[in-house]
Amino acid sequence: MRSRRISARVVAALCAGVLTLAVPATADRLPPGVVPSHYELAFAVDLARARFDGTETIRVQVEQPTRTVVLHAIEITFREVTITAGSATQKASISLNDAQQTATLTVPNALPAGPADIHITYGGILNDKLRGFYLSTDTSGRRHAVTQLEATDARRAFPSFDEPALKATFDVSLTVDRGDTAISNGRVISDTPAPDGRHTLKFSTTPKMSTYLVALAVGRFECLETSAENVPIRICSTEGKKELGRTALDMAVQILTFYNRYFSIKYPFGKLDVLAVPDFAAGAMENTAAIFYRETDLLVDSKDASLGARKRIASVLAHEMAHQWFGDLVTMKWWDDIWLNEGFATWMANHALAEMRPDWDIPVDEVLETQAALNFDGLKSTHPIHAPADTPAQIDEAFDAIAYEKGAAVLRMLENYLGAGTFRNGINAYLQAHAYGNGTSQDFWNAMTAASGKPVDKILPTFVNQPGAPLVEIAPACRDNRMHVDAVQQRFFQDPALLRDGSAERWQVPVCMKSVPAAGGSATNSSCAVFSQPRQSLTLDGSACSPWVFANAGAQGYYRTAYSAEALRTLTPRVQEVLTAPERLSLAGDEWAMVRAGRHGIGEFLTLATGFGNERTDGVLGNVTNRLDFIHDNLTTDATRAPFERFVRTLFGPLFGRVGFDSAPSDGDAERALRATLIETLGTTGGDADLAARARAALDRALAGGPPLDPTLAGAIVAVAAEHGDRALQDALLAAADKATAPDEHYRYLYALARFRDPALIDRALEYARTSKLRSQDTSGFLSRFLMQDSARPRTWAFLKQHWSELEGKVTIFGGDSGLINALGSFCDAGSRDDITAFFAAHPLPSASRTLGQTVERINSCIALRERQAPALASWLDGR
Repeated sequence: MRSRRISARVVAALCAGVLTLAVPATADRLPPGVVPSHYELAFAVDLARARFDGTETIRVQVEQPTRTVVLHAIEITFREVTITAGSATQKASISLNDAQQTATLTVPNALPAGPADIHITYGGILNDKLRGFYLSTDTSGRRHAVTQLEATDARRAFPSFDEPALKATFDVSLTVDRGDTAISNGRVISDTPAPDGRHTLKFSTTPKMSTYLVALAVGRFECLETSAENVPIRICSTEGKKELGRTALDMAVQILTFYNRYFSIKYPFGKLDVLAVPDFAAGAMENTAAIFYRETDLLVDSKDASLGARKRIASVLAHEMAHQWFGDLVTMKWWDDIWLNEGFATWMANHALAEMRPDWDIPVDEVLETQAALNFDGLKSTHPIHAPADTPAQIDEAFDAIAYEKGAAVLRMLENYLGAGTFRNGINAYLQAHAYGNGTSQDFWNAMTAASGKPVDKILPTFVNQPGAPLVEIAPACRDNRMHVDAVQQRFFQDPALLRDGSAERWQVPVCMKSVPAAGGSATNSSCAVFSQPRQSLTLDGSACSPWVFANAGAQGYYRTAYSAEALRTLTPRVQEVLTAPERLSLAGDEWAMVRAGRHGIGEFLTLATGFGNERTDGVLGNVTNRLDFIHDNLTTDATRAPFERFVRTLFGPLFGRVGFDSAPSDGDAERALRATLIETLGTTGGDADLAARARAALDRALAGGPPLDPTLAGAIVAVAAEHGDRALQDALLAAADKATAPDEHYRYLYALARFRDPALIDRALEYARTSKLRSQDTSGFLSRFLMQDSARPRTWAFLKQHWSELEGKVTIFGGDSGLINALGSFCDAGSRDDITAFFAAHPLPSASRTLGQTVERINSCIALRERQAPALASWLDGR
């Protein structure tokens, strides 16, 4: 999963096994020739000594006679290896290659072609790196053992053919201490006492699956149980937290029921366990029939949960459960096609959420995802959906916005083009053709082409195999009393020089346009076509002349759009009237992109923003106010900051006056979310001192045991109060974080430490990262929040450099390095850019090397934007 975490080229042969000859593998791939079909895995887990002993038998097919077998292993102590083929059993010698993370097994006499059993006894450590088979400790000090094997860490738990195409079935047993239990992919089929007072749990044989999906968890777990569609479902946690799983349990039933209706293959794995553990690096991991979670993404007090917490739990749960089809049942052949897992699960999760909660404005959330991907794709340093991923470091870095958000956005565009029913038929045909096996991008677009009869095999490669995204620039004209649109496409770059110079990429873009009626009119007409040429014309069917054309009807397209300044001025007063919420969001995002790319000035975006002063959809309003916050932090000067803050207060103050500070019992989620965005915007970007005082008073009362904060407003109120906070408030927030029982509440107070502006309080809060109170899983996210705050950013970077040797091991856990490097992109000055580049040249992070290039590009873009637009901002404010 996001879980995070691709190759315009598939490696020449996607091998089905491990080579029987001593020939070097391609990059970190195993050589072909030996193919696994079944693993028998027995683990004896010693939590007290943080270690385990393993006994393993791998049933393989040898394709040609050989003396050697190569498999993956790292941090494994081999004791004895024998290989049985036919009636002969031979002892194997072991040669380890830590750089390649492999073990070569060599026997005296050649193994004949045919079946063979590799029997291995070995030992391993329960590490503290949150990868492989590792140790997780709860707040009481009780130890648990958990696996996180994606992408290339099964080899840390058991010697294996650790590649996604080398699927096999698994028999697992775990010997654990008395009082502990265990969870794995299969059902418990026996629980046998051991002579030493421990007991052994044996699990049913799994379906055929990839090694990275094997799941092991040992400890004292408590579970809530139910069923849906005759599938047993459990939401589990460590002791004392069981009741925090009730929201997830209810959601899991609804999600599974929806998926069983959508897919022609019903849930294929017999049971579903979902487990929250204290230390987990990813948000969650889609292990087959045994999904493992970080606590904050699964557990919540159902009586006092914010909208954000409920949406996060629903979204991650729907994503991981979608993986049971996209990733577990059908797995990408290699990591260069990781979007077939992550993009599909992101796309599918939104379908489930929209069905469950139509009041949550999921279509707006989808456009937010699309905009996030387009922002990434506007960089020169982006990469194709299908991009090289050969080494473990490259594979880890492949779990990014291109795999997740761009993959999902391209699927939505294709679904809109084909129609929901046809798209669903193609999805099911793809799953049926590759069930319990592997697929490629080409397999998918061939299935879609066959199901639809449309040229999907021509459209999708242009989005999957080349980097970037198209910019569609339109010139509407009225001819013969009909609307005609001349359109030009080119690759969009955020860098004005690159955009001006152009590039060779061209797309086959399903574009849908709609005419916007004249004032007082109500009719709109839309037309869709595939834009395949650099220049192309479209006539809007049935459309009389109208003053404006919107070039992304429904906001389902994966492309940027460009409009003239005159057209924007015409539309601004009517954006609420003539565009849907997703379309308004798309328009605002595209216009900001035009400012970043030098096509338009800051005044044109701010003029458009005035049309959002009465915006009632929180996701749309939040997107606009985020841009205003960026302008406040990076483009204002001492002379323009106060006038800009007055502009923000003037724009949104009237709406806040109608919405109010306090929630009413009758308010729904949408009203509460809108109120929260207005409070945070006016209290921070708007510099509203009265609102800040009101937020501090409400927070002080709540922390002192008075009326609790509305959960959905709490994050905004805490943020506003903290920005103006003192040491007494900082102490109170730390105490509240320590006392919180629900993860959502704990992180609300903990992460608010990043919002303080007093330098002494910033330094004091940063020291928290050096204490044992901050879990390794949280270190990168904690520090990243400081880097994203203008007042804390320089001090945080200085702190990181000073304590790098101490912090590096924590911030580099499972994508944490990429997250931290990405947060450094919030800098907007050449000195910091050069310092960051020099520091990571001396302290390289292989799993974030591409991210570092993107960070430098973002900083350069911000510097150039400030040089161009800070004077223009001053002029625009003077003109008001």
